[in-house]
Amino acid sequence: MFGRKTTMVDPANALPGRDTPMPVPERHTVLGTPLAPPYPDGAQIADLGMGCFWGPERVFWRLGAEGGVITTAVGYAGGYTPNPTYEEVCSGLTGHTEAVRVVFDPDRISYTDILKIFWEGHDPTQGLRQGNDVGSQYRSMVLYHDDAQREAAEASRDAFQPVLTRSGYGQITTEIEPLRAFYFAEDFHQQYLDKNPGGYCGMGGTGASCPIGVARTDG
Repeated sequence: MFGRKTTMVDPANALPGRDTPMPVPERHTVLGTPLAPPYPDGAQIADLGMGCFWGPERVFWRLGAEGGVITTAVGYAGGYTPNPTYEEVCSGLTGHTEAVRVVFDPDRISYTDILKIFWEGHDPTQGLRQGNDVGSQYRSMVLYHDDAQREAAEASRDAFQPVLTRSGYGQITTEIEPLRAFYFAEDFHQQYLDKNPGGYCGMGGTGASCPIGVARTDG
C-alpha cells in the first residue's frame, strides 16, 4: 500500500468509482453560504491542492466575505475515479489529490492573491507528499478553469521559483492542469477544523514570500 501511495496510478488501473455523487451539506458551518453550485453571478472558483485539505480550507474561509471569499469546500480532483471516497483516495488508486475549493468575488480578491496564499501556505517542492503526509493525494496542484487562470498560475510559479531557490529549496513540483472534475468530500471533512478546533492541520510553508499579489496568509 505504501508503494502505491508514492507513485501515480496508471489510469487503466484506477478504481472504478461510482455514478452517485457524495451528498453535499447545504450550508458552510462558518460562512453560512452554500457549498455547492449554483454560485452567485460573477463568482469565480479556485481549486487547489496543498496537502491535507483541512488546514488550507480554514486559511481561505478565515478571509470571509470582507476578504472576498464567498464559500469554501474540500474535495478530490486531478485523478481518474468518479465520485471517490476518502478511503479510496488515500489508497493511492484514484489519482486524486485532496483539494480545497475557494469560491470568490473577483472584485474583492483576485485569483493572483489567492495564488499567493497557495504558494506561501505549503511547500510546493515535495512531490507526492506534504511534510509528514506521504502519498499522491497530498501532492501540490493548481486545477485551472480557463486560460487566464492557467497563465496566472504559470506566471506565479515562475516568479516564486527563484525565491525558493535562493532559500535553498529545489524545483517546484506543483502540477498545473485543467480541472476535469471536482468531487466533493464527505460531510465529515467539510470545515473539519471548525467542527474539530484542535484537529490536525498539517500545514507548513517554506517561509519564502511569493512576489505576487497582496493577500494575507494567516492560518
